[in-house]
Amino acid sequence: MPKVLLVDDEERIRDLVKVYLTREGFAVEEHDSGTGVVAMVKDNHYHLVILDLMLPGTDGLTVCKEIRKFSRVPIIMLTAKGDEIDRVLGLEVGADDYIVKPFSPRELVARVKAVLRRTAPEQEPLEKTPGVLTFPNLVINPEFRTVEVSGKEISLTPREFDLLLYMARSPGRAFTRENLLENVWGYDFYGDLRTVDTHINRLRDKLTVEGLRQPIVTVWGVGYKFEVAK
Repeated sequence: MPKVLLVDDEERIRDLVKVYLTREGFAVEEHDSGTGVVAMVKDNHYHLVILDLMLPGTDGLTVCKEIRKFSRVPIIMLTAKGDEIDRVLGLEVGADDYIVKPFSPRELVARVKAVLRRTAPEQEPLEKTPGVLTFPNLVINPEFRTVEVSGKEISLTPREFDLLLYMARSPGRAFTRENLLENVWGYDFYGDLRTVDTHINRLRDKLTVEGLRQPIVTVWGVGYKFEVAK
């Protein structure tokens, strides 16, 4: 679960951003001033920092500059200022992106994901990642791309397999349709969200085998999760 440090002195902004990021699977830690932020980044492993420009204590530009002396953690600057000079200064001291208030929470989430994509190390394709996943009456083998239910192999399409594997790697985690589209279909896929529902239904049908309780569970108002009996 990606860990984000959110630094803003406006509680309303923090609450709103946290709701949207948490919904997308991020763990969010909050702070309401520039004081102590540098130490927090030194002492913790954050995948990204969202940093307001105008902060009590130490201002955001100074905090960003200090962080860049020892860390390349991605930083997104937030500010009520829209002047070009402020944006340029933020980028010059090491910010990876810059968003002007007021902003859409959905836009911020999209920017967070985009920055993480740009800064993430190259990873192996999903189908080449090793490690057999074993659950009661269910075995998923990424290397050979096989799925066994109650000792019998079932036939899945490549996309169905990738979808099951992605969810099974994080049992109990709720995934939104947008999250599944981005991580299973790829960031450049612009299909309708109903595509996810269609594949989930087909996958459920194939997993409806005697001896296995349905592992693909609907999370109302969110999306889906993978959950198996202990």
